[in-house]
Amino acid sequence: MDRAVYIAVIVAIVVIIVCIALSCIKIVPQANAFILERLGAYQATWSTGLHFKVPFIERVAKKVNLKEQVVDFPPQPVITKDNVTMRIDTVVFFQITDPKLFAYGVESPIMAIENLTATTLRNIIGDMELDETLTSREIINTKMRAALDIATDPWGIKVNRVELKNIMPPAAIQEAMEKQMKAERERRESILIAEGEKKSTILVAEGKKASAILDAEAEKQAAILRAEAQKEKMIREAEGEAEAILKVQQANADGIRFLKEAGADESVLTLKSLEALQQMADGKATKIVVPSNLQGVAGLATTLGEILRDGK
Repeated sequence: MDRAVYIAVIVAIVVIIVCIALSCIKIVPQANAFILERLGAYQATWSTGLHFKVPFIERVAKKVNLKEQVVDFPPQPVITKDNVTMRIDTVVFFQITDPKLFAYGVESPIMAIENLTATTLRNIIGDMELDETLTSREIINTKMRAALDIATDPWGIKVNRVELKNIMPPAAIQEAMEKQMKAERERRESILIAEGEKKSTILVAEGKKASAILDAEAEKQAAILRAEAQKEKMIREAEGEAEAILKVQQANADGIRFLKEAGADESVLTLKSLEALQQMADGKATKIVVPSNLQGVAGLATTLGEILRDGK
């Protein structure tokens, strides 16, 4: 009986020692840090890896996450320089750079960052008017990040970015802004329509201009062709008349040469002259040429008249 009790006690002691030994072995994960305290005082900061602590007198006081963290704070009421109350909610991106300062610097660091964000935002917005607030998000983000980074540095926290998530003006102002935006869209639409009509009118005018130019060119070419045809016609007619005159003159010359070869005397020539006078006297000729031997011609005409009467 005593032996069994002795063995049970030994086994219990071994189990207790093993449990205590196992509890003293700590593994720190990646991107984490453990704050070790000895008898209630800061002892060390454990980084990633395997660590051992002294039982009973040492303990892991705080486990710190070294990753970048995101905190979305609820909307905060702020007043602009022109006395407009609006609500703005912010998103803060921060990272713990010193686990010891984070563990011992401030109680409830997240709450401290939230309150600091609200007061910093009120100070920045209080120096800006409504329109500037709505159009200066980047400036506000930069100012808040710089102010929060300086304020949280004693806490072992680095503020990487601050973003304004929503800016919510009062309902009346929001309605007025919507009306203004609608009017601006309508104005831009009117401008676009006017520009389209202007371009259309210009294109139509340019088309008419090009058509008129083409019509004028066509008329010009037609006039040139008509003039060329008229010129060709006149040339042809002149050549025809010249050729006819040439042939008439040639026939007259041939006739005179024939008369000379036939031995025609002056009486025959005078008779021919009378025939020519008769043709001029019928009213078709516009010019009358009086021969120099008009008296001889008259005598010949009297003689011919008497011969004709005797024949009757």
